[in-house]
Amino acid sequence: MRRKKVWIGSEQAFFLMRLVVLCVALAALWLLLSGYFDHPLLLIFGAASVALSAYLADRAGVLDQEGVPGDLFPGIFAYWWWLFNEIGKSNIAVARQVLALEPKLSPKIFRVPLTPRSDVGKATFANSITLTPGTVSVLVEEETIIIHALTEDLADETAIADMGARVCATEGQH
Repeated sequence: MRRKKVWIGSEQAFFLMRLVVLCVALAALWLLLSGYFDHPLLLIFGAASVALSAYLADRAGVLDQEGVPGDLFPGIFAYWWWLFNEIGKSNIAVARQVLALEPKLSPKIFRVPLTPRSDVGKATFANSITLTPGTVSVLVEEETIIIHALTEDLADETAIADMGARVCATEGQH
């Protein structure tokens, strides 16, 4: 008796890939945050937690391109490194203002073009602005993003537009 070959469709393959990426990311995060590498019972609980979370994500219908953006890898790591450095520079600028005897605060609200087109890109861009000390994303509109900056130096529209371009490059947009 000859067995019939069963092929999975591309949609199922993408679903399985997203499920694996989600499970690996959740397991890595659990291990990183818990620090339990040598307690078998806790590792079992961690694996059960990851499996339950993956099951609930599937039931909630969030294992799609937006929920598990697998196409952002590996470029997202370079972006995170760049963002980490920008956060450090902004921390120093804000700390100087906080520690100054006469701070030169000049709050400013301004608009920057919203270059990312996907929802993930827009959220990444807005969150990156807010993560950078001294700036806050106030409102994301269709074509622009409204930003509040603590000082004139932090209201660098060119640098923030560069951040948007980097988000686009991470997503594969140009």
